[in-house]
Amino acid sequence: MDKTIHNYLLTAALALTAVSCGDQMADINVNPNATENPQPAYLLSAVEHHAAELYWGQTTNYNSTLLWVQHWAKIQYTEPDCYNVSNSDYATTWNTAYASLLTDLKTISQSDRANDNFRAVAGVLRSWVFLQLTNLFGDVPYSEFSQSVTPAYDSQEDILHGLLRDLEQAEGGLAAANGAIEGDLLFDGDVSKWRKYARSLRLRIALEIADRDVATAKTVISALYNDRTSLIADNTDNAQFVFTTSPQWNPWASAFASRDDQRVSKTLVDKLTELNDPRLSVFAQLPQDKSVGHYAGAANGLNADAANNQGFYKLSRLGSRFLQDDAPAVFFSYAEVLFNFAEAAARGFISADAEVLYNQAVAASLQQYGIADASAYLAQDAVRYDARRWAEKIGWQKWIAFYGQGPDAYTDWRRLGYPQLTPGPNSALSTGLLPRRLYYPSTEQTLNGEHYRRAVAHQGADELTTRLWFDVEQKNR
Repeated sequence: MDKTIHNYLLTAALALTAVSCGDQMADINVNPNATENPQPAYLLSAVEHHAAELYWGQTTNYNSTLLWVQHWAKIQYTEPDCYNVSNSDYATTWNTAYASLLTDLKTISQSDRANDNFRAVAGVLRSWVFLQLTNLFGDVPYSEFSQSVTPAYDSQEDILHGLLRDLEQAEGGLAAANGAIEGDLLFDGDVSKWRKYARSLRLRIALEIADRDVATAKTVISALYNDRTSLIADNTDNAQFVFTTSPQWNPWASAFASRDDQRVSKTLVDKLTELNDPRLSVFAQLPQDKSVGHYAGAANGLNADAANNQGFYKLSRLGSRFLQDDAPAVFFSYAEVLFNFAEAAARGFISADAEVLYNQAVAASLQQYGIADASAYLAQDAVRYDARRWAEKIGWQKWIAFYGQGPDAYTDWRRLGYPQLTPGPNSALSTGLLPRRLYYPSTEQTLNGEHYRRAVAHQGADELTTRLWFDVEQKNR
């Protein structure tokens, strides 16, 4: 049985038991081997670890979105790089989000062992999980999650507006006086950093709805900019999960310890080479074949034979820093905050200099990878900000800064229209088209069929090429 539906059934069954049985029957139904009221600290640690694995791992990142935004490319088993996938390929993303992360976060929120800060942190993480789900799938169960055996799907429009409210409420519950946050592996219990993260997520969402709801986007972003020091304000504030050693190691390190299917994409390597970008040596390694002598990316969207014929040892593997056991999974960076404000300034949402913010964003990204001086890089014509081409300039540089953050790079590529990516020659989609969402898992069709069909009727066909609500076709940027 699908784990998501199993948890919906379990929640309903427990509620029914509480209503229809007396105290003695309730005692009989207690599982003596289960932890009925687990410690919030343990659950929080587990949620953060599993969230990092989901965001940085195989199904959601390096076998889908990281390929589709052309940060990486496959050199064998190339089906996902050619968009030759099915609705069974993303069940792990869906099930982990609903049956593990959201279920555990609800347990934290309802635990009598949790203080107000625990509940607020659970609210922030809940919002992040739902944001990932809706940006990957579109309409998903949100308001009825865990309240129904067959939950209705909410529209993406309603979810994104709801998350703005949820995050504001969660932020309001965060205060030093509201108790210690033990087991916190993201910010080590620092309440001020959780507030900055919550506000930064609101900035991300407000910009995401900007092409559909200018008024709300402008209102939210203006207020955040006026109090911008209360968002992620430097690289020490970055939201990132630091892994440890096996078996709690970084998913990339784990994957490359036993497999070698991936290389850095030619799209990324060629762009960084064109820009004389110092991050190239961080993001990629020189090929193992010493005769090549330069960074060489793998082409996306090739069949297995063509991909392998590029030369297994003639292509660049990802940078060695990303293959360390304890390499972090970055959820949100200071550079993203600055790029978001730069775009808001370019759109006229805030009274600020878009070029200054753009330069600060690029510098923050370089500094994130140990490159202290960005002046020479920013002085190049190919990098210098151009107000007439703000979407292109911000889009390319933000795409570079998002390296490794496949899901969010994928959202921004769809939202901004940059970089302008080209599908590979062996794409399974119609000519010129790229994926714009994930398939719903097949279990939704069989176990929640009525609401699945309503979602498809509202959103569009359950196809990779269906645009989501936020994904407005751009023609004049």
